[in-house]
Amino acid sequence: MNIPFILDGRAVEAAPGETLLQAADRAGVVLPRLCASDGLRPAGNCRACVVEIEGDRVLAPSCCRAPSAGMVVKSDTPRAATARRTVLELLLADAPGTAALKHDSELAHWARETGARAGHFAAREAVAEDRSHPAMAVNRDACIQCTRCIRACRETQGNDVLGLAFRGGHAQIVFDQNDPLGDSTCVACGECVQACPTGAIAPANGAFAKPSLKQVDSVCPFCGVGCQLRYHVDENDRIAHVEGIAGPANEGRLCVKGRFGFDYAHSPERLTRPLVRRAGVAKDPLAVGRRLTPDELRAQFREASWDEALDLAAAGFQRALQATAARGRASPVAGFGSAKGTNEEAYLFQKLVRSAFGTHNVDHCTRLCHASSVAALMEGLGSAVVTNPLRDVAHADFVLLIGANPAQNHPVGATWIKNAVKRGTRLVLADPRRTELARHAWKHLGFQPGSDVALLNALLHVIVAEGLTDPAYIAAHTRDFELIREHVAAFTPEAMAPVCGIDAATLREVARAYATAKNAMILWGMGVSQHTHGTDNARCLIALALVTGQIGRPGTGLHPLRGQNNVQGASDAGLIPMVLPDYARVGDGAARGKAEALWGLPAGTLGSEPGLTVVEIVDAAHRGEITAMLVQGENPAMSDPDATHAREALAGLRHLVVIDIFLTETATLADVVLPATAWPEKTGSVTNTDRCVQLGRKAVGAPGEARADAWITEQLAQRLGLAWRYGVAPDGSGSADATQGIAAVYEEMRALMPSIRGLSWPRLWREGAVTYPVADEADPGQPVVFTDGFPTADGRGRLVPAALTPPAETPDPQFPLVLITGRQLEHWHTGSMTRRATVLDAIEPGPVVSLHPQTAARLGLRAGAAARVASRRGVITLPVRFDDALPADTAFIPFAYREAAANVLTNPALDPVGKIAELKYCAVDVRPEATSA
Repeated sequence: MNIPFILDGRAVEAAPGETLLQAADRAGVVLPRLCASDGLRPAGNCRACVVEIEGDRVLAPSCCRAPSAGMVVKSDTPRAATARRTVLELLLADAPGTAALKHDSELAHWARETGARAGHFAAREAVAEDRSHPAMAVNRDACIQCTRCIRACRETQGNDVLGLAFRGGHAQIVFDQNDPLGDSTCVACGECVQACPTGAIAPANGAFAKPSLKQVDSVCPFCGVGCQLRYHVDENDRIAHVEGIAGPANEGRLCVKGRFGFDYAHSPERLTRPLVRRAGVAKDPLAVGRRLTPDELRAQFREASWDEALDLAAAGFQRALQATAARGRASPVAGFGSAKGTNEEAYLFQKLVRSAFGTHNVDHCTRLCHASSVAALMEGLGSAVVTNPLRDVAHADFVLLIGANPAQNHPVGATWIKNAVKRGTRLVLADPRRTELARHAWKHLGFQPGSDVALLNALLHVIVAEGLTDPAYIAAHTRDFELIREHVAAFTPEAMAPVCGIDAATLREVARAYATAKNAMILWGMGVSQHTHGTDNARCLIALALVTGQIGRPGTGLHPLRGQNNVQGASDAGLIPMVLPDYARVGDGAARGKAEALWGLPAGTLGSEPGLTVVEIVDAAHRGEITAMLVQGENPAMSDPDATHAREALAGLRHLVVIDIFLTETATLADVVLPATAWPEKTGSVTNTDRCVQLGRKAVGAPGEARADAWITEQLAQRLGLAWRYGVAPDGSGSADATQGIAAVYEEMRALMPSIRGLSWPRLWREGAVTYPVADEADPGQPVVFTDGFPTADGRGRLVPAALTPPAETPDPQFPLVLITGRQLEHWHTGSMTRRATVLDAIEPGPVVSLHPQTAARLGLRAGAAARVASRRGVITLPVRFDDALPADTAFIPFAYREAAANVLTNPALDPVGKIAELKYCAVDVRPEATSA
């Protein structure tokens, strides 16, 4: 119910929960404000917004005073106006040169609006600038101590780095214990930069000093959270800086990659002209681990025109197909698409492979991240999508986070988890490592690597044995509960404690808390999926949700955190060997017929047998069964397990065409390299981990002759005999017109995808973000699914028992340590983009192997010393970093570094169902490099 009060002689109303400042804004009464900012808790410490309230002795800060019925408020009295102006003059005295730091300084703006004069009061003693960090510069002379940066750091991002230290005139904002910014625990999310009203904390590149020439709203090109952002473009058509905007996944928040990782697009290493391998120049898989010098590049490749390069690319595929057709064998061609591009690019890519090459041998990075999760979800629920958006943790009383490190891999997602914990949500972190979120967790379950099934079956045992299930939900919405009951009977916490390393009492306590919570949610990552038993891991998580009825409501459900920005959308678009768009099985004759009709193919063109997966394609290439490949925006020479084997297979291909923005490790083995556009250089849709379809917009032009990926795919299709006439713009541009270019591709894709039936291109262009499923134009989208059953034949979820199986390779005397691989906060995927981003590369410039200090000491290793890490597949050398968050006898290596590629070591053993490799577990030997002989 609204609250009536009087403001400057007028009757106005405040909405419940509004402050006087917010009510005044709606009433058209503009008051200065500096410490107040949308999205931050009111602090009331700058006093620039004070007003008089009838009956009050002192002036009141309107930003943190709530109106009451009948209150009489005056903002226009001489007393209030003088007080506000005096506050601004005092702040101006303490912040000389503010306008030079930030062209749109809020302090300078309000000073102009109120007539406040600089120099009215004496300035305080100057403070030295802090330029110790590659991303941000600190100028405390411009600091007005509004504390917006502190609240942004602590309360929004939950990082707890910034604080206010000292007293009186010596008070100042500090990082940790008054450390230089570059030496502090700051993770460079830049939330303080976005919150600062004066430029006291600003980008180190000086981008705030002048206004941008152009601003373009788009989506972050990195992880699956899908943060919306605004590119600020300068007069040279370069991105000067980035700010977060109010997207559904981020509400203005960004991480270090999203805010400071943008200049990879302007790297001097960008490919700008097509390259063709020189005749007679052999491919060297052993040289993949280093970048080619300019002389080496010229020795291996020559520049070509687009027509020549496209003709050569198409001709190579035609030769491969003709040679195999003459022998009556299966298609020798395969394609790796990308989860870094748009939905439209993914759709065109899989359509090209299936139509022109006559095969379902098309896959992308989902095979290396969540294939086992997808397999289990399809088996159990009839759908592989997340059931609830990540931000639903705000509605959860209990969150189980297992096998994921959101603070590093999904940083903005981690902020929502931290915010939920502060509001009372119980967080259980299940991970062998004690990662950053452990300090926010109610319980950290540091289980033995590879023992996920033992841990999860023990939780299921407690829930079933103690009658903590939801019988009504089980009866109405599940099948095969008796199988689960019988299976988990032997998995008592007492029996599983020695296996997983978690004591029985804790297992029982966690199981009870999950089952009895009003709303409980499960989040997981590749620590669950990248195992030979990854499908079994996911089966256990599904069973936990189904037997307790913790699904189908806000704050419940199952959410496998997607890794790359469009891994969800690329999968939806059919970039998977066993399904067509929207997960229609290739064995479904009706689905094949619909695709053939839409694509203008003769009936029976599309085969009924699934194609090969990523690892299977590499193996087939090694055997000579796959002789030609098209790779778009993927880097299997770095991302595939047993990378040496993968590189040998790629080098052995008779024809390899790579479409990319850099000469990646894979591209160095190509016969034809086609320069593509980076994410800020094109328009298209992308789907985040929440199933939210969002529009990315072109912000800057591409360098040289680089062309849009979708244009390249269309040009190849035409040369391969397909009558494609989308008219995709070579410069990556798009418009609201749904009949041409990238929009026409989207509309065709939508015709095969019931999940986005109601999301037309004009609607997406207009609204910018809609969560599927969306049935029609009036449907706002459905963030929570499976509210009353599942898309299975009988509408029920299937409970599947999971057996206890060890990893494919376990430590032994020769290889006594367990290797875990993963991402770092600053680097993403294989590093092709982030290692060419100036700030990100400056923060984490090289590879490391992380070890617990006690493990390192036992092995005779010191921090910074070179270590030799060997597995049964290869050897790399890299410096040691101490990390007491790791368990003993475990090593962690990020896989973004070509000079010490972690996947040279990893095991290609596959999960039998999801066909995902066991990237998260293999046996290694670690020793000082000098003693390796």
